[in-house]
Amino acid sequence: MLLGSGMRTQTTSYFARLFAGDLSAFGGPATDEAVAGHIRAEQMSLVLGYSVGIMLANACNAVVLAIALWQSPDRIPALIWAVAVAGAAIAFGLQSRAARRITKPQFVSRRAIHRLVRNAFVLGTAWGIVPVAFFANASTGGQLVITCLCSGMLAGGALAFATIPIAAIAFTAPIFIGIAICLGRNGDLAFLLIAFLVVVYGSVLLRGVFVNSFAFARRVMRQIEAERTVRQDPLTQLPNRVAFNETLDAALKRLALSGEEFAVLLLDLDRFKEVNDQFGHPAGDEFLVQVASRLQRCTRAAEHVARIGGDEFALLMANLARPEDALEIAERFVAAFTEPFQIEGRQFVGATSVGIVLAPRDGSAALDIMKNADTALYRAKKAGPGTVCFFEASDDRSSRERKALQSDLAGAVGRNELFLAFQPFLDLDENRITGFEALLRWQHPSRGLVPPSEFIPIAEETGLIHEIGEWVIRRACATLADWPEDIRVAVNFSAAQFHNTSILQTIVQALADAKVAPDRLEIEITESMLLSKYGSAASILNALLELGITVALDDFGTGFSSLTYLRKLPFSRIKIDQSFIRDMLVQPDCAAIVKSVISLARDLRIGVVAEGVETADQLEYLRQISCDEVQGYLISRPVQADGVMALLETKKLRATFAA
Repeated sequence: MLLGSGMRTQTTSYFARLFAGDLSAFGGPATDEAVAGHIRAEQMSLVLGYSVGIMLANACNAVVLAIALWQSPDRIPALIWAVAVAGAAIAFGLQSRAARRITKPQFVSRRAIHRLVRNAFVLGTAWGIVPVAFFANASTGGQLVITCLCSGMLAGGALAFATIPIAAIAFTAPIFIGIAICLGRNGDLAFLLIAFLVVVYGSVLLRGVFVNSFAFARRVMRQIEAERTVRQDPLTQLPNRVAFNETLDAALKRLALSGEEFAVLLLDLDRFKEVNDQFGHPAGDEFLVQVASRLQRCTRAAEHVARIGGDEFALLMANLARPEDALEIAERFVAAFTEPFQIEGRQFVGATSVGIVLAPRDGSAALDIMKNADTALYRAKKAGPGTVCFFEASDDRSSRERKALQSDLAGAVGRNELFLAFQPFLDLDENRITGFEALLRWQHPSRGLVPPSEFIPIAEETGLIHEIGEWVIRRACATLADWPEDIRVAVNFSAAQFHNTSILQTIVQALADAKVAPDRLEIEITESMLLSKYGSAASILNALLELGITVALDDFGTGFSSLTYLRKLPFSRIKIDQSFIRDMLVQPDCAAIVKSVISLARDLRIGVVAEGVETADQLEYLRQISCDEVQGYLISRPVQADGVMALLETKKLRATFAA
């Protein structure tokens, strides 16, 4: 029974491949479904190229046959037949002409070939009826016309379906059968000879069809393989940006010609950097390969996710019926990250954010569509990992405002719109100000004071942070030169600055130009920026320390690896995050953390600063547990450079915070 079931399955599979035009059913080259779909697209394109002419010939032949049989007893049936065939041929020809105007698809389904084979069989049957129904009662001239027309249809069908053997057979077989029935009615030797010639010619035609179709398929396969290097990502084997752009251009052409709507989904991996940083680049590559495999399983057979950037993927959903279809695929993408990834024997939980645009609603040009998709993705990433966002009109306004801000920021240094504010550090043992943190501010000519939280991310994304960061260092050092020699200045560094190879040279030059001792400059970095590229952090920090510059770890306690960094990297000072200081008098766990950090810093011989001190009670508690320095609004709000000396000279300040 199992053997019989297996044979039935194989038979079903064979006929499925046969009627789908798969050449392997005839002994031709075997392919996977993706390549087979591409071959079917090329085959369909050729058939459509011939179809207008072939259908016009069918209509003309039907008219000629009706005229030739006008004096025949079968005149009325022949006229009905001619009108039906001519009408169907014209209708199909017009449909084919409209289809040719639409951009050639990259993938054609088996169902489309099934329809083509069915139509070929119907048309072949219509012509197979002619010799059976009309030859016997036709005049000698009419019989000659029927013979010529049937011969022409055999040759024309073989030409039209030269790359699709099953369609050629479906068209020519009924005509051969019709001719055989017609000739079999007459025992004349001449008719038998004609029958013999028909068999010979038919065999030659079909052999030519098979030879041509096999050669055509192999040529298309070689072309696909050659183009793969240009249009395929070598790591994930997915289509690359070039292939995606071509698919987008084709979709836009179909949109313009037939109104076919589509959607573009843009994906960005939320934790790709962590894989690279924790496990190395080979592990990052393996992660991308696994991600690509999961994403591709979420799509329909005719659609392919493309890798268009380092950790950025895109999908174009053609022939979109409802926006909900795009949302469903996007949610599948997000759900594909639920199961942890196995990377070098360890588990890693990934996530992706998705931005969706709908064409033509959100744009009808490639540039607009991708810009809006990127804007939707940006909003999704801001909302958190695993978020899906459709593009909205408000996104466009926000994007334009962001781009305008970016354009203005590019010239802010040259227009002297940036300035530094300075917030003091108070030493609790000596009750005096020991230094200031330099805080970057932007006074926009029309927007007013722009918060750093708005323009710093833009500067980091666009690379402007390097120019701005160099300006900050130079301005801070130049300002420091006017202060007493026992006062230091602390400058915050972003990840982009920290990993710039020329940063050390910039610092050295700024100190030299200002004639400031290196130990008066302090560099503040956050744990989050160390996560981006831990490998180079130690060497840069050691180089800074060798110069005599101090380095502080800002926002201590908010990350999961702070203690690791204290052991691995050479910090001079740590700053306890203000969230712990704010709650330490009302939450025992926060108080315990603050006390533990201060004790740890003392054992490691590292200075400690408490941020965000706003009340006298907080200050008194920190004094009791031997905190080195404090910073916050209770001590002073940030002041501009011209207010620093006044703050240092105010004896009242020292008295206010005396024990």
